This record gives sequence, structure tokens and C-alpha cells, in this order.
Amino acid sequence: MKQTVINPADWAAPKGYSNGVLVEGGSLLFVAGQVGWDRDCRIVSDDFAKQFAQALDNVLHIVESAGGQATSITRLLIFVIDKREYVSGLKEIGIAYRALMGRHYPAMTLVEVSALLEDSAKVEIEAMAVV
Repeated sequence: MKQTVINPADWAAPKGYSNGVLVEGGSLLFVAGQVGWDRDCRIVSDDFAKQFAQALDNVLHIVESAGGQATSITRLLIFVIDKREYVSGLKEIGIAYRALMGRHYPAMTLVEVSALLEDSAKVEIEAMAVV
């Protein structure tokens, strides 16, 4: 599989994501939204960054189960119930992100929503990967 990051040269450089990812070869894997719960479906913490880390780890576990790795992820769609909480926790979120994803930055979208299906979830992460 070959991935090419697409960031138009005449645009400002994105910070922490890519504008586009062109993929050749491989199979598409669509990962359902994952929240910050453990294998027993218990939310790991009330802390936003800890929920983010667990949700991303859950995404990675699915990707790895399909034969991929962090760099196989081409898109992340992140749903949060409070974008201010996300922004105020960016340092901790960034540390958790890099621990799991390294310096791999797929195309990403962050959307603030009024609620998630799991009442105590603060973040849900959906992904696409090519494996």
C-alpha cells in the first residue's frame, strides 16, 4: 500500500492533521465510532484526555486486528460533546496521540455534538484505514 499526503503547496501547512491522503492498493477498513471504554464497556475515566486515549487505543486495536498499524489509518472523525474541553486539553491529548500514533497525521475532522449514545462518553472516534 502506498500513501501520499496531499497538502496543497499554496495553502498554509496544517497542524496535527493532513488535508488529504491518497492511497493506492490495500483494502478499506471502516472502524465504527469508539468511545473511551475498556473491554468490559466501562468508561475508563471522567478525564477527557484519558477518554480520548482509550478511544484511540480502541480504534488502533481494531486496525491491528485487521492486520494494519497506526500508519494504516487514513482518516479520523472525532466527535466531542464540548470543543472547549478538547481545546483546553490539547497538550495531554497530543501526548496521548503521539504515544499511540507517533507522527502519523491522517486526514481528520473534529465535530462538536450535543450528545453521544454512551451518556458518560465525552469523545467518540471513527476511522478509515487501508490494510
